[in-house]
Amino acid sequence: MRVVLGIDAAWTTKNPSGFALALETHAGWKLVAASESYATFHHLAYSSESNCPTSLPKADVLITTAKQLAGYSVTLVAVDMPLAHSPILARRYSDNEVSRCYGAKHCSTHSPSAVRPGAISDNLRKDFTEVGYGLCTQELRSQALIEVYPHPALVELADAPRRLEYKAGNMGKYWKDLSAEKRRYKLFKTWQTIENLLEPEISGVSMSLPKITLSSKVAQLKAYEDTLDAIICAWVGICALEGRAIPFGDSESAIWIPRKAPIP
Repeated sequence: MRVVLGIDAAWTTKNPSGFALALETHAGWKLVAASESYATFHHLAYSSESNCPTSLPKADVLITTAKQLAGYSVTLVAVDMPLAHSPILARRYSDNEVSRCYGAKHCSTHSPSAVRPGAISDNLRKDFTEVGYGLCTQELRSQALIEVYPHPALVELADAPRRLEYKAGNMGKYWKDLSAEKRRYKLFKTWQTIENLLEPEISGVSMSLPKITLSSKVAQLKAYEDTLDAIICAWVGICALEGRAIPFGDSESAIWIPRKAPIP
């Protein structure tokens, strides 16, 4: 059975990363686990009393935790963070290619630098390489690490004309003329749409996401969003394994994006 680990990786050490684990079964792909932080992901596999490493997530621990949850070894790791075979100092060819193809749909990439994500990206890539998951920019190996980007992935999933408005922190930008309550209502409708689109691709999405209401605190909304992004990362990883995603980039770095239409 194939297993995909999706990671919504934070670009700084101050913010948590989201995780999602999908397992291929005879009935299709199902979501085994999803969480808004490393500690929560760790505790899903072990008891809440079990000590969770306090440093940044380490590849060997993540792979072990994922195997404990899924019952099988991880086949592919899909990460929402700039990754390259050498240190990233500025925009890459892969960033420019995605921006060229999806810029009109408001899905241009953020510009990475030596500071952000900087060493976090370099260390993550090296860490996974050391445990057998090398960065794949053109073809997948039996154990692979790939870079993904949720915004264009969602555009393809929804067959949308432009970037979906689903970031909680941008509600004020999305709907400037609406009240705070109506902004949340619009955000929740978008989240529900994404859930409904993902559920046929990976069963158990809605059940695995944190429970929230219109009165939930900002931190709870962020936890939901980070978990959702991790699930999207896992879905892109599934598409890559099934030959339904294209790497945008070169031999140095590539961003894998699913395609709605069949890939020749």
